[in-house]
Amino acid sequence: MHFNAYGGNGAALSADLVNTADYSPGALTPILSANAMLRPELTPAQAAELELWAGRLDPVFGERDQETQIELINDLLKVTAATPYASAHDGRKPHLHFFSIDADIVSRAKDTTAGGLAMAISFSDGRRLGRCDREGCATVYVDTSRNGRRRFCSLACANRVNVANHRARRLTP
Repeated sequence: MHFNAYGGNGAALSADLVNTADYSPGALTPILSANAMLRPELTPAQAAELELWAGRLDPVFGERDQETQIELINDLLKVTAATPYASAHDGRKPHLHFFSIDADIVSRAKDTTAGGLAMAISFSDGRRLGRCDREGCATVYVDTSRNGRRRFCSLACANRVNVANHRARRLTP
C-alpha cells in the first residue's frame, strides 16, 4: 500500500521512533534524516522529548480496536502545533505539509508523525499499523505489502515462528 509521501513518511518515522533503543541525539539524528526531516540535529533535551513522544506513538501500533486507535491518534493530533497545508515548493508536485517549516525539529517530528498516522489509519482502517506477532518481539511496522496481511516485523521473526510451529507439529503424536 502506498500512502502519499507525508503519510508514509510520518507513519514510517513513527515506527522508527518507537523501535529505536537509543534516544541519544547521535542516534536520533540519522533516523530523522532518513525519514526526510529537514534540519534533524537535536539537543539532548529535544532527544528526551522525542523519547517521550515515541512512548505516546507506541500504543497506536497493533491496536486491534479501531475506536481506541482513532482516539489515540486524535490525542496525538491535539498536541501538534501546525495546521496542515498544501504546497508545491522546490519543483515538487503538490503535497501536504503537516508542520510549519520554521518550527523546531521536535514540533516538526510530532506534527509529521501524528499526521502520518492519521493518514495511515484513514487509508487502511488502521490494520496496516502493526506489531510483530512473534512472542517476545515488540517491534512495530507499517505494512506496505500488497495484500496487507503482514504479521511479523521481519523475515527472521516469521521464520522463527514458522520453524517453532513446524517442530511442535513434528513432536505431537
